[in-house]
Amino acid sequence: MSEHSDRCHPEAVLLAMDDRLQRAPIGILYVSSDGIVTDINNTARTLIDATDDAVGSTLAEVFPRSVEDSLLIALEGESVTDTSFEEYYPNLDRWLEVSVVSTADETTVYVQDVTDHRQQEQSLERLRQERKRTAVIEDVLSEILAALVGATSREEIAKTICHELGDTALYEFAWVGERDVGSDELVTHAVAGETGETYAAVCDALEDDTVTTPEENAVERGRIQTVQPLAESTQVPESVRIAGFADGVQSALAIPLLYGSSVHGVVGVYASGTAAFSDRERTSFETLGEVAGFAITAARNRNLLLSDTVAEITFEIGDSSVLTTLSQALDSKLELKGVVPQGDDTLLCFVSVEDADVEDISDMALNNDGIDESRVIRESEVGGTVEITVQEPTPLLTITSLGGTVRRASFDSGSGQIVVEFPPDGDVRRMAETISREHDAEFVAKEERERSVTTAREFQDALTDRLTERQKTVLQTAYLADYFESPRGSTAEEVAADLGITGSTLLYHLRAGQRKLLDAYLDENTQSTEGH
Repeated sequence: MSEHSDRCHPEAVLLAMDDRLQRAPIGILYVSSDGIVTDINNTARTLIDATDDAVGSTLAEVFPRSVEDSLLIALEGESVTDTSFEEYYPNLDRWLEVSVVSTADETTVYVQDVTDHRQQEQSLERLRQERKRTAVIEDVLSEILAALVGATSREEIAKTICHELGDTALYEFAWVGERDVGSDELVTHAVAGETGETYAAVCDALEDDTVTTPEENAVERGRIQTVQPLAESTQVPESVRIAGFADGVQSALAIPLLYGSSVHGVVGVYASGTAAFSDRERTSFETLGEVAGFAITAARNRNLLLSDTVAEITFEIGDSSVLTTLSQALDSKLELKGVVPQGDDTLLCFVSVEDADVEDISDMALNNDGIDESRVIRESEVGGTVEITVQEPTPLLTITSLGGTVRRASFDSGSGQIVVEFPPDGDVRRMAETISREHDAEFVAKEERERSVTTAREFQDALTDRLTERQKTVLQTAYLADYFESPRGSTAEEVAADLGITGSTLLYHLRAGQRKLLDAYLDENTQSTEGH
């Protein structure tokens, strides 16, 4: 049959249209003027999960419902409104693009699945929003970190953190707590924001020994704790969950304030969203906790350095310490010459030994689980000096992280005594309690001592300002390792190995540090001479 004859017979044209309708890659429905589905192709059946009796049923019975119901609204009334829209259909769990085209006798509805496209758009939008939020958070954190550099006390540090976090639109409120003296209980140092009933519930839970808050877990474990959504978490006391639900608080973050192995306190941050803290945000907050912990330690060190009086604390050390264990094994007396921190949990200890073979001491030290390396620096007829790398929590490391200075330390046949200087502020008792609680250490004496301001002190202060931390560490390590003695107790290669640097880098830092030492010494001598 010719093409012309096909056009002259309407039934033939209709059959051709039906054929194309069934093969169409998009869904198509024909709807009569009274709302009855007169035809539907296979693609449409699949997209809307239509049943076999779709043809002959009303469009309202065949087509699933959406929240907006835009399709049924378009077909209401005496005339059909031509329109196109994208809507989510819950029963299908799909996004559909629907187009309505009307003629005098019937309406055609075109349907396409745009779920993948919509999901991609939503993912991109989430990423855009998260990026914007992250940028705001990083700005806030940058302001906090900049402010922490100049902070002079833990109270100032706590207020800075709370003000910057609690008074932003990002979070509902924030609070900072520290361990109470002589116990594991947390006490508030600062709080800011819309605390509502949630903060009161947190405070009550801190006093309840039968429950544990995220903040207490963060202090105990030394790791950041994230709870979201709050209402569904069994890690949070029920009273806090109920109060949070009433206040619209649905996420919590507890950030430990860390320096080395010591946890100074914790920051609790509460937000309204059910997923308020992304992985990237948590990483940024971990950095905040570490910097704040460092700032607290630095403030304590600064107070000790500038104070004209010091609190001298004496501790008796039991046999659980690495050096007391070593002295017991040797049945000998060990004197601590000095320590150099090596990272968060490692301490380089320089120990002098009396009435013992230092080679035996070095070998015996390596059999101790808490000692990673040992090296003989100097040997004499009555003993010598040994360098010991300690890699486990010790009173010495805790004292250093708390801002104390070890003045004297000796260990004899399984017992020891450490004399420590702390700045004479309200933290002394807290720090003493921390050392006693975390180690087998007994507080035995405290003495307030005047520290005279001498030219030597001023000389040391001037050097502290001139030397970089790296130069100070290199000079101190080389000095304690008898690098400057004649004959040398350590070679440049051995000192460099202690510090994990090359020999050329060691010599560079030594020369730079020695130059600054000479500059400060000669400047001081010149000023003293001119004063006379």
